[in-house]
Amino acid sequence: MSAGWFRRRFLPGGPLPAPRPPRPRSSPVPYRRPRFLRGSGSGPGTADAPRRPDVRPVRSPARGRALPWNAGYAEIINAEKSEFNEDQAACGQLCIRRCEFGAEEDQEWQTLCPEEFLTGHYWALFDGHGGPAAAILAANTLHSCLRRQLEAVVEGMVATQPPMHLSGRSICPSDPQFVEEKGIRAEDLVIGALESAFQECDEVIGRELEASGQVGGCTALVAVSLQGKLYVANAGDSRAILVRKDEVRPLSSEFTPETERQRIQQLAFVYPELLAGEFTRLEFPRRLKGDDLGQKVLFRDHHMRGWSYKCVEKSDLKYPLIHGQGRQARLLGTLAVSRGLGDHQLRVLDTNIQLKPFLLAVPQVTVLDVDQLELQEEDVVVMATDGLWDVLSNEQVARLVRSFLPGNREDSHRFSELAQMLIHSTQGKDDSLTEEGQVSYDDISVFVIPLHSQGQRSSGH
Repeated sequence: MSAGWFRRRFLPGGPLPAPRPPRPRSSPVPYRRPRFLRGSGSGPGTADAPRRPDVRPVRSPARGRALPWNAGYAEIINAEKSEFNEDQAACGQLCIRRCEFGAEEDQEWQTLCPEEFLTGHYWALFDGHGGPAAAILAANTLHSCLRRQLEAVVEGMVATQPPMHLSGRSICPSDPQFVEEKGIRAEDLVIGALESAFQECDEVIGRELEASGQVGGCTALVAVSLQGKLYVANAGDSRAILVRKDEVRPLSSEFTPETERQRIQQLAFVYPELLAGEFTRLEFPRRLKGDDLGQKVLFRDHHMRGWSYKCVEKSDLKYPLIHGQGRQARLLGTLAVSRGLGDHQLRVLDTNIQLKPFLLAVPQVTVLDVDQLELQEEDVVVMATDGLWDVLSNEQVARLVRSFLPGNREDSHRFSELAQMLIHSTQGKDDSLTEEGQVSYDDISVFVIPLHSQGQRSSGH
């Protein structure tokens, strides 16, 4: 179960020494590391959680330390971009306890036994912006939120069909039929738990950052293995893909101002006060100029996937709600992602316009039924922050995976070495797969998760 870990700090001229440690606060409060995945503990935001978290990273998976399924991990910190590492990672075994209602109607949930009832595995990548604080809090908190959400529905997860009433009562004889007609399955409870855990974690981050006077946000990409299925939850622009001998399958979608244009424009249409009269919600191929007044130009609004023409009015000359193209697209001229955690205090420069109303913490969840796959030893899931995907396509990553793994089957650290090689390929070296001149100067974190081990381990209890 041992796996390797890789960290380097790059600039165009080569590796640099580690960045300075975080500056101490004038009135530091002792930092108490939360329990990781195992054990009860109190929830985030309670007395057991750190009220003023120090800006320090969680312990990354170190070489020789056990990672689930021999998963490999690597990261690179670009010292030109980040004074501190804004990428954070967490992984471990997910231990879910069984609870059920007692005989009394109003009796609280009780733990039946101290042993775990259901176990799985958890991997998460958090790409911070505006500082590392939100990513650090997410790495220390989200797994606890998820465990609690899963424990609240675990009885329904292991049932043949999720019951209408988790207490076991049957108010209406047709309840099972209603559940069946809705098509509700056990995996829907896991999806709901992930969505609720992201939302809860976002609320915790908002409270903690406000209490400590810190700011920032982060994207979140999470993979959970449970009951023979892999759940990939993404809020942001990180990405996960499945790589097999003859298949490359995306397991997530990126959420940027461009990909969520209609949702964002719809919000501005319903609540125009969010723009404070400073922005236009309409999209144009370019920012309009004074000379465009009175001319008919291409545009689209919240209800349109296609384009049309309109006569330019003075209000159309305002700065667009979404401006730029591709990776350069920005929400309110500020943020490059439309989903993530944190950013509760983020405002447009020199204004009081908040970005948080336009941001979603809820992830999109993709389910991979691993038990239905005929797994090979080289079948893996690659999770990485956006710095990798800026310069490598899904097919290029798959080519690297397929060329590396078959010749290194005896290497116990091969998945970590593969993660390291993927990062090396973003640095514009002579042997890299990137186009000439394509170099990633972003922080990059990568997990390589072998599915073959999961297929051998998958069991309900």
